[in-house]
Amino acid sequence: MPHKKKPTDYGTGILYHEVEALARVLLPEILAFFESEEGQREYAEWKAQKQAKTTEQG
Repeated sequence: MPHKKKPTDYGTGILYHEVEALARVLLPEILAFFESEEGQREYAEWKAQKQAKTTEQG
C-alpha cells in the first residue's frame, strides 16, 4: 500500500511554511490591535451589529 503524500498547502495553493511565516508577522499585530482601546471599541461595535442582525432574523 503506497504512502499518501502529506499535503504541503492544505488546498490553499499557499505552502504551509509560507502561511506560518505570514502568521508569525501578523499575529502579534492583530493581538496588539485587539488589546488597544480602538480595537476593543471596534470589536464591541462589531459584536453589537452582529447581535442586532441575529435579533432581526430570529
